[in-house]
Amino acid sequence: MTLRVEPSGVGCGALIRGVDLSRPHSPAEINLIRRAWLGHQVIGICDQNLEISDLERFAAALGPDGDDPFIASIAGHPRVVEVRREADETTPVFAEAWHSDWSFLEASPAGTLLYGKIIPPVGGDTLFANQYAAYDALSAAMKSRISGLQGIHAARRSYSPGGVYGERDKGRSMAIRFSERAMATQLHPLVRRHLETGRSALFVNMGYTIGIDGMNETDATALLTELFAHQTRPEFVYRHRWSPGLLTLWDNRCLLHTATGGYQGHQRFLWRITIGERRADFTKRSKCLGSGLCDSNAVHPGRASSGFP
Repeated sequence: MTLRVEPSGVGCGALIRGVDLSRPHSPAEINLIRRAWLGHQVIGICDQNLEISDLERFAAALGPDGDDPFIASIAGHPRVVEVRREADETTPVFAEAWHSDWSFLEASPAGTLLYGKIIPPVGGDTLFANQYAAYDALSAAMKSRISGLQGIHAARRSYSPGGVYGERDKGRSMAIRFSERAMATQLHPLVRRHLETGRSALFVNMGYTIGIDGMNETDATALLTELFAHQTRPEFVYRHRWSPGLLTLWDNRCLLHTATGGYQGHQRFLWRITIGERRADFTKRSKCLGSGLCDSNAVHPGRASSGFP
């Protein structure tokens, strides 16, 4: 394998060429891809011709199963969901708010794989925002202000019966399953230390962060609004342009992303797999918790919350 990495030259992102994921791959090859992924946060692996089994094999090499709590999987393929939009569909574009996938879960996904089966000739770009850079660019005063704070995350705005993809969302081709379970909340630090790179990243997002633990709603909304505006500044953002056969892998621990439209009248169809943290990383976290010597914002898992303070 002659793997070539082409950095985007902006806030994050790279394209990879010279790898064929339709065949079995060695641990050395996976390690090279992981290094590029961790270094650039989001990578596009070009010119792939994959079946579902190929995608499943590659995902299994990267990490354990993630969880897709509100989207039904493909029959016979419990890890794989379809991201689909028909040519005549008029519902709002799926996932068009800035977010980190499923951040409302206690164990939110480490990564997401998305493979383009049918890609429209125009539109459909995905935007990514580097949250290492967003955290680094905060003022010393803001870093001090948010240190130790916990964000309240929930899926209610999207996947509850009254949410964007709830009872009123008619005519959507994706197999979304809204539920009252979306009302549950989960706490995560506003500043998260990445378990593999050790770098600090801002970990809030407009899609799923609904408040701040211990802070009244007015003050929490004001602080979150300021952070939301900061974390997607143009210098942090990479525009990822899709092409047929492109496999994209991104890191939910240090990135936000948002979908874009612009392809009305064209079908768009992708396969998606979410990837959990590797066992070795969870072991590292457990040892840190047991020793009491690790950064509290870095490794402590989120705890459940009963709701908005």
